[in-house]
Amino acid sequence: MKNMLMRLWKEEEGQDLLEYALLLVLIVLVAAAAIDPLGKTIATIFTNANNCASNPGAGCAGGGGT
Repeated sequence: MKNMLMRLWKEEEGQDLLEYALLLVLIVLVAAAAIDPLGKTIATIFTNANNCASNPGAGCAGGGGT
């Protein structure tokens, strides 16, 4: 195990692998941080659309272009 770690430390392949792993971790963290606010926004949009469909005269903004 020690020999493998030393070989990875000295070779550039191990450094490349580490860089890709760190980049993947960064992408996962950014995606995880964006999921919660994005989910709440989408839920609000669908809730508003449901309310407007259920109560057409409730003052919902129309997009009919009349």
